[in-house]
Amino acid sequence: MKYFLFAIMLFTFIAVGCAHAPQVASSPATPAAASQAQSAPAAPAPEKTSVKPPEAPVSPEKGTINNDASLDYAEEVKEEQAPAIADPIEPFNRSMFEFNDKLYFWLLKPVAQRYKAVVPEEARVSVKNFFSNLGFPIRFLSCLLQADAKCAATEVGRFTVNTVWGIGGLMDPAAGKDLNLQKQDVDLGQTLGIWGVGQGFYIVWPLLGSSSARDSIDIAGEYFLYPPSYMSLIAPWYVWPVVRSYEEVNRTSLRIGDYEALKSAAIDPYVAVRDAYVQYRWKKIKLRGAPIEELAPSGMRMER
Repeated sequence: MKYFLFAIMLFTFIAVGCAHAPQVASSPATPAAASQAQSAPAAPAPEKTSVKPPEAPVSPEKGTINNDASLDYAEEVKEEQAPAIADPIEPFNRSMFEFNDKLYFWLLKPVAQRYKAVVPEEARVSVKNFFSNLGFPIRFLSCLLQADAKCAATEVGRFTVNTVWGIGGLMDPAAGKDLNLQKQDVDLGQTLGIWGVGQGFYIVWPLLGSSSARDSIDIAGEYFLYPPSYMSLIAPWYVWPVVRSYEEVNRTSLRIGDYEALKSAAIDPYVAVRDAYVQYRWKKIKLRGAPIEELAPSGMRMER
């Protein structure tokens, strides 16, 4: 096998060398021209310049030279791609996607824009921090179910500090340089994925957006573990929908333009949002609790 590869390399070297050799004129030269060429002084040969070939990339794991860079890069890209998700109810999903899309452009975005024009950004960020602090039970339980004591302790510390010194969670002093207690990006759907539960099929819920059979457990978790859900016990039934709508308007006001950018750049916005959601959830499970910026477009459900 080694001799065969050597023969191929030798043949390639000769072929390339021949391809770059100077061409000989196809028309025969006359005797006068030939004698004139012989008597003419030879032109000085151009100076040779050394061209440094591109260095082969070094493998970050083993520190060895990788000669087949393109192949390894292709394999790396393939490994970093999220697995495809089944979409057996695509007609229903597309209908819900269109419904949510119209709801966003016709109602949610206009309201969020007017809200943004009236309420300063600092106040809107404080409202976001407040609702995020209320999502502590979901994150704490997810940390426990993932058997991550450090994650659970961090969430307890964050909730205590932000509730007491952050004026009920309106501020986030726990994330400062002194304490550095960052919000743990965990949820129940991610927990199931860490324990090996497959994502199942893709589903678009009305009002809630993109999800999967596995991640739909967050819908139940967000209801039963989210304190504002129990406002109906002490207040009229319509208070909870109003509070939830206000939370969504405030969140959208901080991220206007994300969904529009994704949709305008996509040939099929439905497929683009679906693939972006699957990629985001796959990375979240892969990184397991590492802080991930909330960069997903507004058309996708985001965790508290």
